[in-house]
Amino acid sequence: MAEMNRRVISAVAPAVLLVLASGYQVDAQVRQEMAQGYVFEDQNGNGQRDAGEPGLSGVGVSNGREVVLTDQEGRYQLPVECSGSTLFVIKPSGYQSPLSKDYTPLFYYSYKPLGSPEGLKYKAFEPTGPLPKEVNFPLRKTWEPSKYSVMVFGDPQPHSETDVSYFGGKVIADVQRRIPEDAIFGISLGDLAWDYLDLEPLYMREVAKLQLPWHNVLGNHDMNVDRFILDDKDSDETFEYYYGPATYAFNYGDVHYVIMDDVLFPDPGGRTKYWGGYRKDQLDFLESDLKHVRPDQLIVLSQHIHLDDAGGTDDHFRRSDRERLFRILSRFDHVLVFSAHTHVQQLIEYGPEDGWRGKNPLLEINIGTTCGDWFSGKIGADGFPDATMRDGTPQGFGILRVDGNRYALDYRVVGMPDDYQIRVTAPNVVAAGKGTSARVLANIFMCQEEDKVEYRIGQGEWRPMSYAPGTPDPHYLNLLHEWDYSDELLPGRRPSNAVPSTHIWSGRIDSKLTPGTYTIEVRTTDRFGRQHHGTTRMRVE
Repeated sequence: MAEMNRRVISAVAPAVLLVLASGYQVDAQVRQEMAQGYVFEDQNGNGQRDAGEPGLSGVGVSNGREVVLTDQEGRYQLPVECSGSTLFVIKPSGYQSPLSKDYTPLFYYSYKPLGSPEGLKYKAFEPTGPLPKEVNFPLRKTWEPSKYSVMVFGDPQPHSETDVSYFGGKVIADVQRRIPEDAIFGISLGDLAWDYLDLEPLYMREVAKLQLPWHNVLGNHDMNVDRFILDDKDSDETFEYYYGPATYAFNYGDVHYVIMDDVLFPDPGGRTKYWGGYRKDQLDFLESDLKHVRPDQLIVLSQHIHLDDAGGTDDHFRRSDRERLFRILSRFDHVLVFSAHTHVQQLIEYGPEDGWRGKNPLLEINIGTTCGDWFSGKIGADGFPDATMRDGTPQGFGILRVDGNRYALDYRVVGMPDDYQIRVTAPNVVAAGKGTSARVLANIFMCQEEDKVEYRIGQGEWRPMSYAPGTPDPHYLNLLHEWDYSDELLPGRRPSNAVPSTHIWSGRIDSKLTPGTYTIEVRTTDRFGRQHHGTTRMRVE
């Protein structure tokens, strides 16, 4: 990134710094500098503003708190803190920022005059020196369709190089085989590594195989958690070294995308290592940014920790931050929130009872994870762990389908056909003429309570299934039982204990069934109008 920045900026000018005795801390409230430069069309793609290359007007540029639009010549001015700031351009539709060799968008300039705090365990910034006279942002004109797909990954979260090989050999290889032709970029929703931040480049190497621009969210396992860190901004240093700012925005087609760092460290409440929420400057940025976005545009907000605050308490997400977020977003008709973090899958709708005042309910898709249950489970013949999540959701990834300001979402299970959306379980055999307390259970991925779910046994009539949110997935329980009742050690690592699923439906088994083998079918229509089917077989003797 440093080499790219040297190419796109011109001669430097002295900066006025107030450095305290520590050699690091700067009184940013007293000392600021004025950054300036141009957003321009990089017609020859060399990263420099050459003669004749026009400036681009009306493009947003931010210092992480304020957003200004470039003037008719493409020029901007913004204050930056003497202690360090990151400047970035808000990519407009129809243009593309340069990409690193790992397909990370290079839309930013990290101004770190004193470098990162000394003593960080993992790689971070060397001093960048004085603020350049100009910080310019190149953009190349490109065609962007109104209808396209976005790849969405929850927590890759490798804990070792072995886990990186699982991620690459199982997940990335599967995505490569069936990536949509209209896929235009991807997003990973945090926990790109698992506290070992020297794995970040290995993760990037695997994602780069998809050859798509890739945006990364900061997760609680991507932070610098060195004991001397007292300010949340300092916990992002290694993440920002690899990926750029942890909070920013960009446009594709008719959609405005926002990436938010919603992990606070250290926890301001003093109870845990981290807390869900935002700093004031982040919400100030969002409010300033969205002033330049039309109310009819689709807003897609991607972050790591889910917004659900456990019944109105501050158990894991600061309620006051969610309230302000909702106020900022409420003027938009179409809002979608992506999160991960939980290693389960759930769709959460927010309405007036939750403090949401928008025209339509706000939907949060807590999508699950590409590492599944942290790469646990029995190692299969292919050399990869099963990795089913604790709620029975198989390891997989999302595909956001965008059409103008409308969207739909697909969930793809790694190693299974595209239409595998329902796992149906039932007893292998039941007794004829006798009642049974056993049930037909359907785990329907990316489904929610309001969806219509029906089943039938054999050629019987279709009947509604009952929503059963407190039920653990029986298939996952069976996986655990194999570990717990085996007389020999199994290859791999025992999965986590089961948790109730939010997408389980139940149906009774009729005691009047005559002997024979029956196909049990389950069908549902999701919130996007697509039908899904699942089957299993059962004998009656």
